[in-house]
Amino acid sequence: MAPPPTLPRQRLRYARILDVAAGFAHKGLDSVVLSEVAAKADVPLGTLYRYFPCAAQLMLALYRKQLAELQTDGSAAAGPVPAQGLVGVVMEVFHMRLMQPAVEQCLNRAVYAKDTDTTRLLREIDSIAEKAVTAVSGDAAVSRVLLLTVTGLVQAVRCRRLSLFEAEEDLKKACRLLSGAGQAA
Repeated sequence: MAPPPTLPRQRLRYARILDVAAGFAHKGLDSVVLSEVAAKADVPLGTLYRYFPCAAQLMLALYRKQLAELQTDGSAAAGPVPAQGLVGVVMEVFHMRLMQPAVEQCLNRAVYAKDTDTTRLLREIDSIAEKAVTAVSGDAAVSRVLLLTVTGLVQAVRCRRLSLFEAEEDLKKACRLLSGAGQAA
């Protein structure tokens, strides 16, 4: 996988590809056809393959972009913010994963393998997600626990062990408990 482009024209193409990919993320990974993404983004198929050799890397790059945008939005606050701000950011991550089955499938299927593009991309995603939540929680350990909670709740909703409402309520409660625990420590 090639690094994101640096030239303005290439950046526009790259952004168009990711914007179009967002429409495919709402379906399963098997429905992400790179030739269709290239056609809808109006870029040559070779260009798309240069940046994203497979659908999984495209979906993971899309999620990385979304997390980076969330991190940028959340970093405007200076220091830890009240639990409501934490709930908002964590809920956004939860909904991004839940509402984009293709992204979630990539995260579940991807395996860390030494010296691979996918491993680097997954580590970058983990780091960005942790930084976005830490920006509002003020505690990296709290962020990791909340992100693991998100993963479990997404799985519980997907397997229909919990309703979306129950999962959201559990996530809000986890945020309140952990934000209070961080302040007590």
